[in-house]
Amino acid sequence: MEMTPKEYQEYVKKMSPDSPLWKDMAMAFLIGGLICVVGQLVQNGWAGLGLNKEDAGSATACTMVFLSALLTGLNLYNKLARFGGAGTLVPITGFANAVVSPAIDFKSEGFVTGMAAKMFVIAGPVIVFGTLASVIYGVILMLFGLA
Repeated sequence: MEMTPKEYQEYVKKMSPDSPLWKDMAMAFLIGGLICVVGQLVQNGWAGLGLNKEDAGSATACTMVFLSALLTGLNLYNKLARFGGAGTLVPITGFANAVVSPAIDFKSEGFVTGMAAKMFVIAGPVIVFGTLASVIYGVILMLFGLA
């Protein structure tokens, strides 16, 4: 059966189920908000243990990365992502998940050629382009005397 690209797109649209957009947005908002609430509770806990605001923030970041990596390793973060969608992409936990997931997927290929080599398949471009964007931004600020 020969189809033009337009006919194929119409066929796919007809066969694909409608996405519950409002439900998906609400769940992303709810789950992303809950992750942020957990982060705030962790930060309050570190502050309650006597850390100043800056150190409590650093300890919170480390704790949230650890918790995200742990939940990813236990396959719980992926289940949460199926439920909460884009809400699980909250920067620090989503980034940790993006680093740990490929490492787990490729562990059968060995420690170096599997886990270590594939660990930054998803997160690597984010690091590269984020660094590049910050350099460009810094140069622009420097050239216009804003820095």
